[in-house]
Amino acid sequence: MKQDFYLPDIGEGIVECELVEWLVEEGDRVAEDQAICDVMTDKALVQIPAMHSGTVTHLYVAKGEMARVHAPLFEMEVAGRANDESAPEASEPAKKSESVTEPEAAPEPERVLESKPEPTPESVPDSNHGDRESGQLPAGGKVLASPAVRRLAREQELDLKRVVGSGDKGRIYKEDIEAYLAEREQPQAAGSRSVEPTRGDDTAPSHSEPLTGIAAAMARQMTASLTIPQFTFCDELELSELLRLKQRLVPVLAGQDIKLTLLPFFIKALSLTLHEFPLLNSQLNEEATEVSYLPSHHIGVAVDTDAGLLVPVLRDCQRRSLLEIAVELERLTTAARAGRLAPAELQGASITLSNIGALGGVVSSPIVSPPQVAIAALGRLQQLPRFNEAGEVVSLNLMMVCWSADHRLIDGATMARFNRRWYQYLEQPERMLVQLS
Repeated sequence: MKQDFYLPDIGEGIVECELVEWLVEEGDRVAEDQAICDVMTDKALVQIPAMHSGTVTHLYVAKGEMARVHAPLFEMEVAGRANDESAPEASEPAKKSESVTEPEAAPEPERVLESKPEPTPESVPDSNHGDRESGQLPAGGKVLASPAVRRLAREQELDLKRVVGSGDKGRIYKEDIEAYLAEREQPQAAGSRSVEPTRGDDTAPSHSEPLTGIAAAMARQMTASLTIPQFTFCDELELSELLRLKQRLVPVLAGQDIKLTLLPFFIKALSLTLHEFPLLNSQLNEEATEVSYLPSHHIGVAVDTDAGLLVPVLRDCQRRSLLEIAVELERLTTAARAGRLAPAELQGASITLSNIGALGGVVSSPIVSPPQVAIAALGRLQQLPRFNEAGEVVSLNLMMVCWSADHRLIDGATMARFNRRWYQYLEQPERMLVQLS
């Protein structure tokens, strides 16, 4: 019996998702819980699993198109139900109350969205393999590549069907694209002297593509930030004592398989400072007539991923120990880079830290994302010469931090005092340790 299966409600008010990749084709047999496709919300990449075993008979949404919540996503012949008249006619859309982040509350046979590991290449039919040696695929053939690889191909204006994949069943990796581009550039370089540039309209775009997923969400959020009058305050942090403390703790936590960086110290010190300056952990309403003080410290941490910039949220940092923050930070960072964050893990930050120094930057002017009222950009840690109180040149471990704040609520003096208190916890970490419960 054929059934339609619907895109379930993902929560957070999301009504549509970009269909990034079909992981099966029409005619493929699939097992229950096998990943059928990848969809991209405004925040994360999520996989849709099969609710039953059977054969996929029709794909309703093309790759790159927007799939609507509660609309048919694919049709399949359910195994063992071809002659079962009592079987339900279709899989109904999930109710809105069934959130992707609470799968245990979902009744059977309806399944809510789950994050599943990427299917192995063996789950893709051999017909996708094609004639790779010629660089071409047969009609209807499918290129095997991850969303990150496809994004790189689009940036290079490259047709993936012309790239020979080195993976199993011809799967294309980033290294395959780089090798192809290197080979392509060699003959172009040899003949570049004799080729005349084509005359035409130099202002015309080479191509256009719609903004979707994370890029579209960032565009909307940054446009909303234009309504906020903002200012930036920068200071130089001296972190020699903090580095010595970290070096003593690293081998201790390594035995527990915990990776310790400086960022958990920054997060815990920030939470302690928010206790003393609750205005920085507040929200201003749209009319700028009322301020709401938030009871919990939900600190967002910007993470650079192949899909774009994501900001997972460490919740209730005021109740977490330094160790718990380090463990949760590593979990969220790993999930963000794998594209497997739940929508709830990207919502509700009350203040944000952006570690631009991890990419080599020294100074940055971050942009406040409403309804938050402040954000910090951490620069690269540098060892630089400075004069001490005796006038002697000494080597110090320095980092620039730049705070941006909503000037409707926070003035420069408040920001300076807040930063100074936060800096004291980092400059003299024993101050932080005595405050921990």
